[in-house]
Amino acid sequence: MSTLGIRSARQSRRLAALAVAAATAGAVLLPATSGTAAAGAPDPGAPTVHANPHPGYAQTVKGQLVKVDTTRHNTPVHPTVATHPQLDYLGSTIPAHEPSARTTARPSVTPDSVPQLPGIDVSAYQGNLNWASIAPNIDFAYAKASEGTYYTNPDFYNQYVGPYDQGLIRGAYHFANPNDSSGSAQADYFVNHGGGWSSDGLTLPGMLDIEYNPYGSECYGLSGSQMTNWIWDFVNEYAARTGVYPVIYSTTDWWNTCTSRDTNFANYDPLFIANYAASGGGVLPPGWGYYTFWQYADSGTFPGDQDLFNGAYDRLQALSLG
Repeated sequence: MSTLGIRSARQSRRLAALAVAAATAGAVLLPATSGTAAAGAPDPGAPTVHANPHPGYAQTVKGQLVKVDTTRHNTPVHPTVATHPQLDYLGSTIPAHEPSARTTARPSVTPDSVPQLPGIDVSAYQGNLNWASIAPNIDFAYAKASEGTYYTNPDFYNQYVGPYDQGLIRGAYHFANPNDSSGSAQADYFVNHGGGWSSDGLTLPGMLDIEYNPYGSECYGLSGSQMTNWIWDFVNEYAARTGVYPVIYSTTDWWNTCTSRDTNFANYDPLFIANYAASGGGVLPPGWGYYTFWQYADSGTFPGDQDLFNGAYDRLQALSLG
């Protein structure tokens, strides 16, 4: 298909998705290029805390509705001053720890057997964006909502509502700081500050960004089992609050170094793998046989990091519908 044909197909999908989302919200949606709602207009794309539609249960990556584990762990915390949360974003710590991420070579991103949909992830580092000009070229976007229990992205409204108003499937992510507070406390902070989920066909499950510590030792002073418990507390609390298990973003190196390599996460959480050197996402963390999203470059044609969804558009929309 030609570039013009691809853009036309995207526009048709976005218009159809907008119609479904607007009907779900029970309101008329007025597109806003800047991501700022038109004066007096309803804005169903605005961050809202939605109650779990099936309390006590949540949808897994495999599409199963399961009872959420209510176990919470007492992992040690050592709060430190976060001096630059506005500079912490998806993959910001990787180049300092993984030399391959600093290479100028970029992996192949066009596997033969599986459709791959382009997307981006953004944060305060990119500021306000013109989503009307970006939307024809991508199919999804993730935006940083929060970090620890002390920071929210000042550009989040533009970066979260802007894609929605253009019919783009969007999601929010939380930059984890296990030094700061428990996994469940950070999941609650995330949900309460824009990281929730609703089955509107345009909102992806929230994402846990768990990577190298930007403020100290790479594993935040936790043992592998303690880190695993911290992550379980986050994903289970998020699932209990929203009704869907969150996406987990990491690198294979960090995961193998800092966790106990629990393979059970793959039964619950979609994987967003970061790998800037190997084709097809490279070797994945134990348990996951495939990635759902792949961050293959930290810069490129479009703002923010360059990402792919591992599947066709109907599978991406299915993920947003739960």
